[in-house]
Amino acid sequence: MSAAMGQPDSGTVRVRYAPSPTGKPHVGNIRTALYNWLFARHHGGQFIFRLEDTDQERYDPEAEGAVYEALRWLGLDWDEGPDCGGPHSPYQQSQRLDIYRGIADELIASGAAYPCFCSRERVSQVRQARREANLHPYGYDRHCRALSREDADRRVAAGEPHVVRFAIPLEGATTFEDEVRGRITHQNRELDDHVLLKSDGFPTYQMANVVDDHLMGITHVIRAEEWIPSTPRHVLLYQALGWTPPRFAHLSLIVNSQRKKLSKRDGEVDVGEYARRGYLPEAMANFLALLGWAPGEDREIMSLEEMVELFTLDRVNVSPSVFDLDKLEWMNGMYIRQLSPDDLVAKTLPLLQGARLVSSDLDNGERAYVSQVLLLEQERIKRLDEAPELTEFFFQDTLEYDPKGVRKWLSPPVAKPILERLLQRLEELPEWTGENLEAAIRGCAEDLDVKAAEVIHRARVSTTGRTRGPGLFETLTVLGRERVTQRIKTAMERFLSD
Repeated sequence: MSAAMGQPDSGTVRVRYAPSPTGKPHVGNIRTALYNWLFARHHGGQFIFRLEDTDQERYDPEAEGAVYEALRWLGLDWDEGPDCGGPHSPYQQSQRLDIYRGIADELIASGAAYPCFCSRERVSQVRQARREANLHPYGYDRHCRALSREDADRRVAAGEPHVVRFAIPLEGATTFEDEVRGRITHQNRELDDHVLLKSDGFPTYQMANVVDDHLMGITHVIRAEEWIPSTPRHVLLYQALGWTPPRFAHLSLIVNSQRKKLSKRDGEVDVGEYARRGYLPEAMANFLALLGWAPGEDREIMSLEEMVELFTLDRVNVSPSVFDLDKLEWMNGMYIRQLSPDDLVAKTLPLLQGARLVSSDLDNGERAYVSQVLLLEQERIKRLDEAPELTEFFFQDTLEYDPKGVRKWLSPPVAKPILERLLQRLEELPEWTGENLEAAIRGCAEDLDVKAAEVIHRARVSTTGRTRGPGLFETLTVLGRERVTQRIKTAMERFLSD
């Protein structure tokens, strides 16, 4: 039997995002959530969020909270699941153990599953022996499958510890249609009798995801490529239960710059870390969407609404997608440049306050100054957390000077007459505007018969401590007359005094 493939009818789609809360949300995992959300919204369907918390040994409540935060940060709302209220809140497997136990009993009664009393040590030894003998599959040897029903029932009734295993058909093949990859076939002899229910009463993923997907009416299972080898097991379980499988779509891998699978060792996988480092959620969603999906017409910068309109599974790629941090920073910079002045201040001010560059209680004048500073740097900021370093010279009472800049531009005897004349020009300005400042600096160069750059660079280093930054005339305008003139005097006293 094979799972059928076809196009969904509008309004019938039900997809799910089902993370295991055992660690911080991985960018690949969140991309899966995004694709499911886009698919549901595109077809006017429903996006279900459930927690697959069957691995109680690794369960981490902080990881659970981090998943919520990641989805909300990206703007991915869910129709059923935690915090939605009603009978479906939350969809959490640890609260559904009676359901799985009942279905496991049904499978045992039909002969599609059986109790297994083998210890972990024996199973491990069997796997190792089969691996060494190059016997495929490497897993369990079906020892307890040969037990009589009476013997198995007796041992269960006596309270002997056991798991429940699925009885994989020993012959034939299982085929399913993948919405992204086409028809995929696995020989049943390559599959071992996997565990459905653990000895602690918790189901494995292999069972729980099938039961939950059926009971929740999931129409499409969109998940990572790594689940392809498990899908034949799921299809066989659907068959054993007499249920129609959903449609399957397996997404491509996300790889690093060396084209190896992106892992926690890369240090760039935690979605929450990107939020903390000043990436905008709109940029991250846009970037993740393009890791395996092509909207057409070489489009790159898109809102969630635009992605919803364009998203279809037939445009999802099979080839691995490279997580290019440089491209993410470029895209984030594009979104930062689209921020309004008020939004830019609102998103960046907490970072400036955290760096103690500005107070936590700004008056209107101070807030206006912060806004002017950020607008100057808006074109250069790629991540919001760069803002404190880029702008700190605007707020410091005492500058930190670039040593190379000092050696090149603030060394006597050349620098002293230039800065003295510049100071005279600036003090004579009737109005402190960018146009007047440019005229004063260029006039200074003419007075001393030097190139304008000779004055510009010395003015920059003496007033900002740096050799690079936003446009000098705009910078001086924002700094204001008092700061600029005082900083030039301070630089002269420090580096050019006799």
